Amino acid sequence: MSRCLTERCIDHIVLERGEVANSWRYERWESLRLLTPNWQSNLPGYRYDGDNPDGYMKLSEIIDFIDGYAAFISAPVQTDTTVSSVRCTNDCYEVITNQGGWHCQAVVLASGAFNIPSVPPFSDRLPASIRTVTPNQYRNPDQFDNGGVLVVGASATGLQLAEEIHSSGRPVTLAVGEHVRMPRVYRGLDIQWWMDAIGVLDERYDEVDDIVRARNVPSPQLVGTPERLTMDLNSVTDIGVKLIGRFTGINNSEALFSGSLRNVIALADLKMNRLLDTIDEWATDNGKDGEVQDSQRYSVTRVDDAPPLGIDLSNGEIRSIVWATGFRPDYSWLEVPVLDRKGRIRHQGGVVDSPGLYVMGLTFLRRRKSSFIHGAGDDARDLSVHLASYLDQCSTGPRH
Repeated sequence: MSRCLTERCIDHIVLERGEVANSWRYERWESLRLLTPNWQSNLPGYRYDGDNPDGYMKLSEIIDFIDGYAAFISAPVQTDTTVSSVRCTNDCYEVITNQGGWHCQAVVLASGAFNIPSVPPFSDRLPASIRTVTPNQYRNPDQFDNGGVLVVGASATGLQLAEEIHSSGRPVTLAVGEHVRMPRVYRGLDIQWWMDAIGVLDERYDEVDDIVRARNVPSPQLVGTPERLTMDLNSVTDIGVKLIGRFTGINNSEALFSGSLRNVIALADLKMNRLLDTIDEWATDNGKDGEVQDSQRYSVTRVDDAPPLGIDLSNGEIRSIVWATGFRPDYSWLEVPVLDRKGRIRHQGGVVDSPGLYVMGLTFLRRRKSSFIHGAGDDARDLSVHLASYLDQCSTGPRH
């Protein structure tokens, strides 16, 4: 957004509570890699230019990429500036920070969607002996004592952490809720290549039947590895991870789990095969069948006949829990009345329900790819057009 505003000669400042790429530096696990291939890492005027376009950036490379972009566009970033309040004052916005205040005609909220871990409310009933960790607190398996670990959530983060923790010698049980199964490579090409080619990633927020549902779809079960491996429930059970249903509550010291595991898994398999059918149809219609590998289908997800519906948390078998249950944004500092009853910001494709207020970085903000690095550029271009038009309608004087 800063790049797009600069191109339009709109004076602005970027307020950052820590350093550039702060959350990547201090709130990610050590082995993390991007889920998107390097060739998809591009921002307005800037893109990956290394020698491994089909690889996946390591954590240090992600930080360098964002640092490099900030320097490339000479972004007017003010670091170590924590915003404590954004409010409407007369015909403008007042932004209060630990480094002073600003008055401005427009504000872009780019604080992201992954600020506060979404931990179930019943977590406070866990026995005191159970250690709990969220993904932004997790660094590596050495944080845990020896003993069993329950990983709650089977999307991309949950699968990766379950595999890594189990490989450290600690028994892992994985609580599985709704998830999106997806191969890393299909017919010889990265699944993200196919998603881009068939138009899924460019699908707009005003083109889907249920945008609320679309914005709450779990992240796909993908992992970025040098070998371009597919990670799914079968791959983690192959190494000994035990599957169990969705974590639903606690009764005294017993953890309770849903009995719908088999149905949830069957639905994920069905949706994956529908996606692959769509890809195959597109390949045929566009004359690609002779250029790529043959169509294939994957083994159904295996599950025990009767996974347990409860686990005793007092017997010492489970020593730690990882809450891979997603995140939610933090708008505790936003004093403009634009939040719905669930605390979500009301907006239409990033245009917030308050003149001059915009939001960036949310899932499916304007397109299905909005939560990816390469999706931010298109969103910023669109919203900067709207923002510039809004400023043109405001009172005369310098635009800021």
